[in-house]
Amino acid sequence: MSDFTTRPVIRGTFGVVTSTHWIASAVGMSILEKGGNAFDAAVATGLTLQVVEPNLNGPAGDLPAIFHSVTSGTGVIAAQGPVPAAATIAHYRAQGLQLIPGSGLLSTVVPGAFDGWMLMLLGHGTMTVRQVMTPAIDYARDGHPMLPRVAGTIADLADYFAAEWPTSAAVWTPGGEVPAPHALFRNPDLAQTYDRLVDIAEAAGDDRAAQIDAARTAWAEGFVADAIFDYLKDAEVHDVSERKNRAVLAPADMAGWRAEIETPLSYTYHGWTLHKTGPWGQGPVLLQSLAILKHFDLAAMDPLGDTFVHTVIEAMKLSYADREAYYGDPKTSEIPMDVLLSDDYNRERAKLISDTASMDQRPGRVPGFEHLADAYVVRAEQDFGVGAIVAQEPTMAHLTDKKGDTVHLDVIDKWGNCVSATPSGGWLQSNPVIPGLGFPLNSRAQMFWLEEGLPTSLAPGRRPRTTLTPTLAEKDGAFLAFGTPGGDQQDQWQLIWFLHFVHHGMDLQQAIDAPLFHSMHFQSSFFPRAVKSGEMMIEPNVGAACIEALRARGHIVTVADPWTVGRLTAAHRCANGTLSAAATPRLMQAYAVGR
Repeated sequence: MSDFTTRPVIRGTFGVVTSTHWIASAVGMSILEKGGNAFDAAVATGLTLQVVEPNLNGPAGDLPAIFHSVTSGTGVIAAQGPVPAAATIAHYRAQGLQLIPGSGLLSTVVPGAFDGWMLMLLGHGTMTVRQVMTPAIDYARDGHPMLPRVAGTIADLADYFAAEWPTSAAVWTPGGEVPAPHALFRNPDLAQTYDRLVDIAEAAGDDRAAQIDAARTAWAEGFVADAIFDYLKDAEVHDVSERKNRAVLAPADMAGWRAEIETPLSYTYHGWTLHKTGPWGQGPVLLQSLAILKHFDLAAMDPLGDTFVHTVIEAMKLSYADREAYYGDPKTSEIPMDVLLSDDYNRERAKLISDTASMDQRPGRVPGFEHLADAYVVRAEQDFGVGAIVAQEPTMAHLTDKKGDTVHLDVIDKWGNCVSATPSGGWLQSNPVIPGLGFPLNSRAQMFWLEEGLPTSLAPGRRPRTTLTPTLAEKDGAFLAFGTPGGDQQDQWQLIWFLHFVHHGMDLQQAIDAPLFHSMHFQSSFFPRAVKSGEMMIEPNVGAACIEALRARGHIVTVADPWTVGRLTAAHRCANGTLSAAATPRLMQAYAVGR
């Protein structure tokens, strides 16, 4: 690899913030400058991302975050809302559905993101609700430059909003006009919602914890919930099933749920211990990919060569097949993660990788769980007979009809606190805006299957097996926080970045700028759940020789447009306290800041 990079690695000792939008990164840094810690900065950054990238995330979306606190250790903010009590397979089958729609009220689970941010602030932050929410309120009230990609998404949907989702038309096309790229855009309803939450928090008294609790209650049981259910009681929303459906979400679902802190799932590879969510997220696929790849001498491979790309692609096919067969909410299903991450199991998985591309779906055979592997193979061969991809999770412009993806942020402060978070869901394509609140509900229930007996079968109270997957890693007192938007591709791109960092001597920015690739071989997590056996995508700067060699090995290769795959950001803290951060140049909006 050349020493040339698109941007410098940001270096310092005071603090670093990196995210998928420069405004959000600057907001996070401003919080550090005011004396806040990494948790305060992460909350303010995340809330701002809801305002400036509304096509990618929102307050009623989903939030997994992995953190390291210098006082309490490493943990996971688990703010993935569960399935409503009325969301049964029987109810959806009665609507004549084979799949849960990728948009609309039938795809809505309990909103999780806002409560997750408040939990982070409560447990590990130092600032008040007002201090961390003020930047988001200001940008929603006073306006921010509209990203061209957001404007384009709204333009694509403007006619649909006017015809079917008028509450969304009122917010995203004010006065009937599509916002122009870079024009100042305001969301006064969202600003008013957040202002009111701050006022309610401060009415609880001077105690910071009491203020945060009051805001959480106002969200789940107070005026926010009241507005949601005043709307839902009569709402019939058109979705990708080409019919109008009513909600299954009920007041008791929101009132009875709060975000939690969990222990991460961890795996050690070449001295680095990586921390991920449990199998209610897809994060363990990165760990299992490493468990397979440790049986290969990756350091000896050319990072731009076909041998490296082929080996990594084939390992990911195997780990993702196991994701599809076995992962789910460990609160409601037995998930054999001890086997899936074991040395013996992955030694045998590694033996399946040959010199040619596999066209088969090959989940492993875990004793006592073989029926789940068989069910996946059958399911992957099904044609669900659904139409075009509409309003699913957007995962890069060249992969779907909707432009964009999720968002991500990484923060490390001068004390050594670290946060990696991948907020998503509740985007403007998912559902109509709730009148008066300025944001829509989510569509995460599309992760589930409408068949019984699977860890990912739709069931009341169960969390969707989300694709959202931040990463925290540590080695000898050093810490890495990294991640990317991108649906099923998130752990693929993160894996490649990490392997380049560990094995090929690349720094944060070099590894981000290096050509990225991913497999589309396994079943998609999003409506309409397509399988593209043997297909992969790669950026052209890997070189024509590598691309042709991959085709010779049997891969079905799609060459992406230059600089269009992945939206990685990363932050690093050395054991001596030196900090660094980097952000992708792809899409021209992510930025790292620090000093």
